[in-house]
Amino acid sequence: MNVSIFYVGNIKDSYLAEGCAEYEKRIGAYAKLSQIELKEYRITDETSPSERARAMAEEGKRILDALPPKCYKIALCVEGKQMSSPAFSAKLEDIKNAGQSHIAFIIGGPFGLDERVKAACDLRLSLSEMTFSHRLSRLLLLEQIYRAFNIASGGNYHK
Repeated sequence: MNVSIFYVGNIKDSYLAEGCAEYEKRIGAYAKLSQIELKEYRITDETSPSERARAMAEEGKRILDALPPKCYKIALCVEGKQMSSPAFSAKLEDIKNAGQSHIAFIIGGPFGLDERVKAACDLRLSLSEMTFSHRLSRLLLLEQIYRAFNIASGGNYHK
């Protein structure tokens, strides 16, 4: 199984980078993982709504241009479906059993994902009803991917 994570912006905090590296190593026992960092369009909280929309559209274009053509695409977004860890594990197994050998997860920038990116995806996934930064979301996603593979293999990490 190939797993790719496309994300906008880099990890600035060492504690997040260390956590991501740890789960990247763990996932390596189950799948080939690639993490693709895409340039973040620099805006501030004071940026106008139209400029935010333009930024999201530009980031969305970068994401869509980077995605492999034949993969199962999962967008992380607030309106996405929430799943328990066992249900997420079962979903990844279902995707694999349906003949997909590549899953791409997509994490947007600070203001989320452009609607065109969401529309291009096979699934919209939410990590929680709570709001997390896009940088922290990457670490949480990596942990859940590892947990899902561990559950599917009968491991005891989940217990």
